[in-house]
Amino acid sequence: MNLHNAKQVDIIIIGGGSAGLMAGVAAGKHGKKVLLIDKGDKLGRKLGISGGGRCNVTNNKEMDELIKNIPGNGRFLYSALSQFSSRDIIEFFESLGIALKEEDNGRVFPVSDKAKTVVDALINQVRSYGIEMMLNSPVQQVLYDEEKVAGVRLKNGQTIKSKCVIVAVGGKSVPATGSTGDGYAWAEEAGHTITTLFPTEVPLTSAERFIQNRELQGLALRDVALTVWNEKGRAIVTHRGDMLFTHFGMSGPIALRCSQFVVKQLAKGQPDVKLTVDLFPDKTTEEIYDETLQMAKAEAKKAVINVLKGYLPERMLPILFQSVPLHTHITYDNIPRQEWRSLCQTMKSFPVKANGTLSIEEAFVTGGGVHLKEIDPKTMQSKWKKGLYFCGEILDIHGYTGGYNITAAFSTGYAAGRSAALQAEETE
Repeated sequence: MNLHNAKQVDIIIIGGGSAGLMAGVAAGKHGKKVLLIDKGDKLGRKLGISGGGRCNVTNNKEMDELIKNIPGNGRFLYSALSQFSSRDIIEFFESLGIALKEEDNGRVFPVSDKAKTVVDALINQVRSYGIEMMLNSPVQQVLYDEEKVAGVRLKNGQTIKSKCVIVAVGGKSVPATGSTGDGYAWAEEAGHTITTLFPTEVPLTSAERFIQNRELQGLALRDVALTVWNEKGRAIVTHRGDMLFTHFGMSGPIALRCSQFVVKQLAKGQPDVKLTVDLFPDKTTEEIYDETLQMAKAEAKKAVINVLKGYLPERMLPILFQSVPLHTHITYDNIPRQEWRSLCQTMKSFPVKANGTLSIEEAFVTGGGVHLKEIDPKTMQSKWKKGLYFCGEILDIHGYTGGYNITAAFSTGYAAGRSAALQAEETE
């Protein structure tokens, strides 16, 4: 490895997404000579499409609540968040002149509702520290010697020396933004373990007949509860909110939140995983039973399926009636009470089997990544190679959508940038 005449910098950051840009901010504050390398022609691409293009910059919940919403190893983030918390993220963007607003469930957005506002401000801040940026420059290899990092080699053959390299290249989700899993091989070359990669925050697929026949395609359910069950019939997790039936299965916020639990169940060898939809989370079966019977009684001559049209999504009614089974044309006087009770129970737990998810490339977030036991949680430095840092989605950390993953990326990026700058000072 001839690094004799190679260019040299204090810190190399590979990847110009949320984590890489924030690492640049933290390192730039210390006046170090920093080089940010990205293989794309544009920085902050995934940040630019986050929050439906509005950019959900963070979540303003208290730290313990925040970590609960990062079910994939969120506790690892205590140290990073104590250095750069969601409040610090808010203050940082406000200090750049970006007005922010808080929406439901603690989600924080720019008042402009444009991700570009956030991305541009972040890039300009990195530039203001004099950080050099190399775009369209894919990295071939991170260079190591026995105990430490030595620099990088680009695909064009150029070698750049540095005692600190921060890997912030993302996972494998949304590859159009540049995250195609490049960093895993570099981590493995340094001796790191990569835990099994899997899609999270991803739509679910189903072979149910009503899904395959597209009977419910495009039907949105508001404020329902979705539960994932294990093979022993125990509830693993329930999420409440909105969901959507699609031509292949289920999507929408709560389906995405349940996806990682479905993936883990399927990994145990189950052919499919049972989920149930509670259409009335605030009512008991008994209350639904009384209410619907009263409605049928009030319109005693009407076929019961027509009575229920305002009460339930119309397209679900035939499927609900078939599952009981109950004739759709009967009127109040002929309602068999036992079957009616079963119908009400089905409204509280409408079953849908999921047999998989869309691919990891179609997921919003990658589960799995660099094993956290091999990373110092305070500094994000590798325990195997001095001067090698990892931050953002390449780490084995994943949260729900709603500003949690971006918070993890910003806080781990900040910790990595700060500690690399301090280390660069020590080695001068």
